[in-house]
Amino acid sequence: MDFSVKPVLTGDRTVLRPFTEADAEQMWEIINDPEVERFTGPPGHELTPELLRTWYGSRGERSDRLDLAVTDPVDGGLLGEVVLNEWKPESRTCTFRTLIGPRGRGRGIGTEATRLIVGYGFEELGLHRIQLDAYADNHRALRVYEKVGFVTEGVRREVEWRDGAWVDEVLMAVLDHQWAAHRGHPRTGSSRPGAGITVR
Repeated sequence: MDFSVKPVLTGDRTVLRPFTEADAEQMWEIINDPEVERFTGPPGHELTPELLRTWYGSRGERSDRLDLAVTDPVDGGLLGEVVLNEWKPESRTCTFRTLIGPRGRGRGIGTEATRLIVGYGFEELGLHRIQLDAYADNHRALRVYEKVGFVTEGVRREVEWRDGAWVDEVLMAVLDHQWAAHRGHPRTGSSRPGAGITVR
């Protein structure tokens, strides 16, 4: 498995590209957006602009994970990120996560960005399983994941106390043979290889 290659993945609505240190300022704004804060959960430690510069500047060096910037193909503006991490070689499994800032919402960008990186994970990296977890009240994200072919496998009940209520966590995954059948379009069953994806 070679995560050291950081591809550029081009769709109709977004371009995924490797991160650079220069992306830290825009990611700082996106990470501090109230909706992003609400649904990504608290970070393990306090974030600072300096820490983010180090983090995003080092993503290209990591051979155990793939972090890509979600960008607007019109002006190149940064809209968010998509990540395959927590690689388990014995089961060819990765965890997927994403966050999209205000400029990228409501435009189908999150759906396409998810299809692009998940498709790359299966078709280029040879993954067997891609999994995720999401808060049960993150309805926008859950709709995207279902649309792309993730299947709900279970619910962790009342995992976190937020805003005066307990919140559940939904566990979802998609498998390589499922992806081969629908290529991220389970409702239409499109099996056209690499549909909508250009790798360069």
